[in-house]
Amino acid sequence: MATRKHRAIGGKKGRLRNAAPLAFGPGPVPIQLRINGQILPVTAEPCLTLLQVLREKLGLTGAKQVCDRATCGACTVLAGGRRVYACSMLAIDAQGLEIMTIESLGENGELEPLQQAFVNADASQCGYCTSGFVMSAKAFLDENPAPTLDDIKKGMCGNLCRCGTYAGVAEALLAMSQTKVQSKRRRAHG
Repeated sequence: MATRKHRAIGGKKGRLRNAAPLAFGPGPVPIQLRINGQILPVTAEPCLTLLQVLREKLGLTGAKQVCDRATCGACTVLAGGRRVYACSMLAIDAQGLEIMTIESLGENGELEPLQQAFVNADASQCGYCTSGFVMSAKAFLDENPAPTLDDIKKGMCGNLCRCGTYAGVAEALLAMSQTKVQSKRRRAHG
């Protein structure tokens, strides 16, 4: 029987950096998730995905369950500032990460500029994939604030739209890119 030696991240043997305390199942266990700036206690089975907990336990239904196979991107949320498919991450593994959902964007019923750019560019038809696209676009623009059309095609390839709104999505991201460049110029020139 072969054995594997696991290398711990962060120097502590057997513990992952920022790892949550161990919870045992198979029944429901208490976990804490930091979602949209709030620490939320949840009791959930260890086998539940982040998407299931968001939608079924916490009532945050912006991330959509479509493929349930990590291929479409409709369930995209940000975890630790990175895009993740919420259908492919266990909720118990999301402990210790800042989770950001579409519900965190905008204030007082107002759309965030990125969301407004999607509306202005008519970047949604049925709208089912839109929240995943917006969250993916947020992370993409944070990483690449002045993308080209080719950058957008490559950077957004993890999200699918059956209605074919890709041109509108690209238009929205290009508009956001130009807005950010213009804002930087205004700040630089006083």
